[in-house]
Amino acid sequence: MAGVEGRVALVTGAGRGIGLETAKLFASRGARVMVAARSKDELAATGLEYVAADLGTAEGCEQTFNETEARLGPIDIFVCNHGIGSAHEKVVWEQDRDSWYQTMRINLEGPFLLTRLILKGMVKRGYGRMVFTASTAGEHAEPESCAYNISKHGLLGLMRSVAEDAGAFNVTSNAVLPGWVRTEMAERSAREKARNTGMTVDEVWKERASGYPAGRVATPGEVAEMIAFLASEESSGVSAQAITVALGGIC
Repeated sequence: MAGVEGRVALVTGAGRGIGLETAKLFASRGARVMVAARSKDELAATGLEYVAADLGTAEGCEQTFNETEARLGPIDIFVCNHGIGSAHEKVVWEQDRDSWYQTMRINLEGPFLLTRLILKGMVKRGYGRMVFTASTAGEHAEPESCAYNISKHGLLGLMRSVAEDAGAFNVTSNAVLPGWVRTEMAERSAREKARNTGMTVDEVWKERASGYPAGRVATPGEVAEMIAFLASEESSGVSAQAITVALGGIC
C-alpha cells in the first residue's frame, strides 16, 4: 500500500490534539510533514518541520504555503485542522460581533485562503488529497455556539466545492466530523461548563461520554487514523464525504 509515503503533507493546527496525532502518524508512514499553528513552542516540540503563523490572516496563510513548498516541495496532502472552539460564545441574541468575526476568520476564511493557494498546484499536477477537520456541529448545531456551528457548516460547503471543482484532476476532498474528543479545545469548554453548572470537569466528561454507545469519547488517534486513510492514495474513490468519527453517536 502506498498510503502517504513520500508525499508532502501540510497539517495545520498541529501543535496539539488531532493535528499533532495526524502529523506524527503521517511521519511514521513516510510522509514529509510540515506542521503549522500559532504556537512556536508547541510546534518545535513535535520534532517536525514547522511554520508558526496566524492562519486566520492572508499573510499567515501565504507564509505557510510558501515556506512549505520552498522547504519540502509541492504539497500533495492538505489537512486543514486549525480552528477556534465555542467556549466563549453565547446564545445568538447575545453573541457579540467580535467573537463572530474572530471565529469566521480562523475557522472559515483561513481554510479558504489556504485551500485556494494549495489547490492550484494540485490541479496542475493532477493529484491531491484535501481533508478538513470539521465537527459534528457542522451538521447538528450545538447550543450557544452559533459562530462555531456556522463556520463548520461552511467548512463542509468548502470541502464539497473543492470536490466538485477539482475532482476531474485526481484531487479528492473530504471532511472528518469528530464528536467529543478530549483535546485542549474541548477541555476549555468542559471547564467553562463546569463553572456555569457547578459540575466538576470529570462529571462534564462523563456526561459527554454517556451520549455515545461505546460509553466513551473518541481519541485524537482514532480521528487521525480516518484522516490518514482519506489522505492516502488508496482513498481515490472517496470524495465530497463528511465522515463522522463519534463512536456511533451523531453529536
